[in-house]
Amino acid sequence: MGRGRVELKRIENKINRQVTFAKRRNGLLKKAYELSVLCDAEVALIIFSNRGKLYEFCSNSSIANTIERYQRCSYGAMEADQPAMETQRCYQEYLKLKSKVEALQHTQRNLLGEELEQLDVNELEQLERQLDSSLKQIRSNKTQHLLDQLADLQRKEEMLLETNRVLRCKLDEINITLQPPWEAREGNDSFSRQPPHSEGFFGIAQCSRTLHMGYASAETNEAAAAAAGTSTQNATEFLPTWMA
Repeated sequence: MGRGRVELKRIENKINRQVTFAKRRNGLLKKAYELSVLCDAEVALIIFSNRGKLYEFCSNSSIANTIERYQRCSYGAMEADQPAMETQRCYQEYLKLKSKVEALQHTQRNLLGEELEQLDVNELEQLERQLDSSLKQIRSNKTQHLLDQLADLQRKEEMLLETNRVLRCKLDEINITLQPPWEAREGNDSFSRQPPHSEGFFGIAQCSRTLHMGYASAETNEAAAAAAGTSTQNATEFLPTWMA
C-alpha cells in the first residue's frame, strides 16, 4: 500500500516541524548536488531556518559568483525590456492618479452641496458628520488665532506703556536741566527772605496792615483830637484859680 499524499500546510507541532525541516533540508541539498553532477549545471541553494540559521550549497567554488551571474542575467533582461515596462508602469500610475482625482472632485462637490441626489441616507449622515467635525476644527482654530492676536496686542500695549513712562522720565530730566539758573536762584532767595514766623502770625500781620491802609486817616484824626482834649484839660487843672 502506497504512502498517502501529504497536505501542504504549516505543521503546528513544533517538534514534528523541526524533524520534518531537518529531513527535507537534507533531501533538498542532496537533490541539488545530484542535479549539478548529473546535468553539469551550476546550482546554488540558500536556506534559512525559522531560527535564522543559514544552510547553503553551491556547485562552484563561491556562491557569490553564482549570485553575481544571476544578477547580470536578470537585470540584463530587465534593461532590455525596460522601455516597454516603463511605459506600462507610467500608464498604470496615470490611471491610479486619475481615479483618485475623480474621487476627490466628487467628494469636493458633495461637500459644496452638489450632486447629493445619488447619495443614500448613510452617506448623507457620514457627510454631515464630516462637515460638523470640519466646522468644529475651523472654529477652534479661529478662536486660537484670535487669542494669539489678543495676547500679542496686550504685549505690545505693555511695551508702549513702558516706553511712554521712560520717555516721560527723560522729558522731566531734560526740563530740569534746561531751567535757567536765575530762576532757581530767585526761587532760593525768595524762600530765604521769608521771616521766621509762623503762618498764622504772618497772615494776621498782613490783615492788620490791610485794615490800617483802609482807615488810616480817620483813626489818626480821632486820636489827635483825643490827645489835644486831654492836654487842654490837664493844663486847665494845673492853672491857678485866679488865672482861671
